Amino acid sequence: MAEPKCAQRSCDFRVAGPRFPCHDNSGQKAYTWEPMLWLEILILAVVQGVAEFLPISSSGHLVVGAALFDQFGHPITDKLSVNIFLHLGTLLAILVFYRRRIYVLLKEDRRVIGLLLAGSVPAAVAGLILKREFQSSLETPITAGLMFPVTGLILLWAARHQSGSMTCRELGYGRALLIGVFQAFAILPGISRSGATIAAGLACGLRRDEAAAFSFLLAIPAIAGAGLLETIKLLGESSAATPVGGLALGATVSFVVGLASLWWLIRWLDRGRLHLFAWWVIPLGAVVLAWQILGK
Repeated sequence: MAEPKCAQRSCDFRVAGPRFPCHDNSGQKAYTWEPMLWLEILILAVVQGVAEFLPISSSGHLVVGAALFDQFGHPITDKLSVNIFLHLGTLLAILVFYRRRIYVLLKEDRRVIGLLLAGSVPAAVAGLILKREFQSSLETPITAGLMFPVTGLILLWAARHQSGSMTCRELGYGRALLIGVFQAFAILPGISRSGATIAAGLACGLRRDEAAAFSFLLAIPAIAGAGLLETIKLLGESSAATPVGGLALGATVSFVVGLASLWWLIRWLDRGRLHLFAWWVIPLGAVVLAWQILGK
């Protein structure tokens, strides 16, 4: 396909984004549209909204999706900005969905805030170490392909635990820390954060609805902290290639799809159907590994 032309402008086509930045004779940026990248951001936003809450690993699906676009579509070079805004959308979905629960925590039930802080420690420590030292080697389709079946096994293991009788308020700090350890493993793409923490919550004796609530409330500091670190990293790099409109589209779609997915997951969890998602992630891992090993 021919490169887009800008009359009397010098264009740098090395920078990929939903629009190509072109500099006119005055030195100001003008843009030509690249619809394919808008479509790719839209697809990734839907994937993020679904996979952040359903126990199938949003990070694993985003890594695989981005690799597919790199190989078969139009590469998104500004992955960091896109990732930040997609996670912002799902973070807002949690805040909206659990807004009443959060209000109660802030006003009356502050002990649970302490439990959430304790549960956040393992992911914070693991994130600072692994993201700094091994980020490029961890965030690969091969890693996701290996970890998807692990998520499936976690979900099948969780199916062996009946719904307990405890609420989040009755949880001890040791058990909150244990749930946090399960969340820390979800730094690996392919390990579902929601699946791992809900499974751990059920094993600790929480009711199904309380295990889900603790899992997603625990996600607030995890997602916000990771987003802050990535934003700091982004500010230290060159200006993002993706325009604000593309990022806003991704955040909005991931927010709307995330709300719907969260509502759906709670109802599936109440019916004891969480383990059914294992039959998606286990074969998906095999397909991704086959693609990476045989398809290159």
